[in-house]
Amino acid sequence: MDINFNKNEDHNKLLLSDLKNRLTKVKLGGGKSRIEKQHAQGKLSARERIEYLLDKGRDAIEIGAFVGDGMYEAHGGCPSGGVVIKIGYVKSKQCIVVANDATVKAGAWFPITAKKNLRAQEIAMENRLPIIYLVDSAGVYLPMQDEIFPDKEHFGRIFRNNAIMSSMGITQISAVMGSCVAGGAYLPIMSDEALIVDKTGSIFLAGSYLVKAAIGELIDNETLGGATTHCEISGVTDYKANDDKDALDTIRNIVDKIGDYDKAGYNRITPVKPQAKEEDIYGILPKSRTEQYDMLEIIRRLVDNSEFEQYKEGYGKTILTGYARIDGWAVGIVANQRKVVKTKNGEMQFGGVIYSDSADKATRFIANCNQKKIPLVFLQDVTGFMVGSKSEHGGIIKDGAKMVNAVSNSVVPKFTVVIGNSYGAGNYAMCGKAYDPRLIVAWPSAELAVMSGNSAAKVLLQIETASLKKKGEKITEAQETELFNKIKQRYDNQISPYYAASRLWTDAVIDPLDTRKYISLGIEAANHAPIEKPFNLGVIQV
Repeated sequence: MDINFNKNEDHNKLLLSDLKNRLTKVKLGGGKSRIEKQHAQGKLSARERIEYLLDKGRDAIEIGAFVGDGMYEAHGGCPSGGVVIKIGYVKSKQCIVVANDATVKAGAWFPITAKKNLRAQEIAMENRLPIIYLVDSAGVYLPMQDEIFPDKEHFGRIFRNNAIMSSMGITQISAVMGSCVAGGAYLPIMSDEALIVDKTGSIFLAGSYLVKAAIGELIDNETLGGATTHCEISGVTDYKANDDKDALDTIRNIVDKIGDYDKAGYNRITPVKPQAKEEDIYGILPKSRTEQYDMLEIIRRLVDNSEFEQYKEGYGKTILTGYARIDGWAVGIVANQRKVVKTKNGEMQFGGVIYSDSADKATRFIANCNQKKIPLVFLQDVTGFMVGSKSEHGGIIKDGAKMVNAVSNSVVPKFTVVIGNSYGAGNYAMCGKAYDPRLIVAWPSAELAVMSGNSAAKVLLQIETASLKKKGEKITEAQETELFNKIKQRYDNQISPYYAASRLWTDAVIDPLDTRKYISLGIEAANHAPIEKPFNLGVIQV
């Protein structure tokens, strides 16, 4: 190993350590004291509920752990958006589980909470996965009600999705394990089956204080909407549980009786570990996002037996395309090659840049995978499309449009891993969030933005200095440097993978060594949903 490998390894392991520290903090939700308060009430925490529910010893992946990170500091913060979401197995059946975290503002819904819940439902609908809701929420966070209540992608969309999923035959099970108030009361009752925990669970459109204020009636919350009321008088709920564990055991028993599902039929054989040492990824991936490296070496450490069958190997070399297996699943890989390559004409092409020939190759390969019913995996480390007169005259916009068209109209499931740069239109062509990947994850080394922090800071600096000069102000070199650094720091914060994850532009920031697990569970989820329409590129400029 050379010295650069060691430097890269040290840098990436520091990033990994930072990721683990952030996850440890996030998993505390509203803090240890609030978790202890939950326990004193006879309740498990959201994460404890999910851990108890899911099969032991089976893989599970979390969606949106960093949602809300740094977004609501003026309101005391909202770790994980106040809700925990995992995809795992219940009685050997793959499910998605959504659990309100009552240690965060009593489980109240912030704007990002709604977005995260909608993402969970989107995953369930795309993949026809059973979804389990563990409800413990005070409802809408009133100081921000204008940002969560009335719009299309706000709180009400949750119940619309409940109805749509029911019509699609997607199993929905709810357990009311704490508060379930106002509009939120519809969620469990729009599920197929609803449970409620005695003494700690309650469901009502209006609590006792509001009832008194509205109609003058004096009544306590338990009599108004507790487990006995809803299981024996109103008939709103279907099962009464003694405590959290009893409710979760009941859910496991219900799921155990669900019949098998129609499969999409994606190809899978017995999984094999990569031959190349997976941990070498830390040393291969450069410390600087501008340095070159060979993406083939990353691929060899992600795919079964390190086998990658390249498609059009000698053509369009700044994008790698080919067939492989990940945890036994057949996949088609589209990856940005990050080293400088030479064309057959002897011309040099920059790594990480999409040229006309590479866009053309990727389009053809995506079409092939759709024809063969092979899921697509995009490995992003892209600075964008090639610019300049030669590229423009060669039709880069046309070829780029063809690639975007193919990605947009792809009917096989797509999975995106942001390894490094994810800039500008390159993000789009390589299946960014706007192009409906079934899952999109980022490594700690990822950067998502219109352009790099350095480039953006230079552009913004020119605009700022021009504005100041128009006002007659003179800028010294020292002032210009200070202004540049200030702009770059602000921009660098925005291109962080955690900034993206907090806003759910990605589903997770993960250890590179967990990539195989996320893709494998993602394809298994996608296998629940047979393809219902043919692949059609529509109208394109050839």
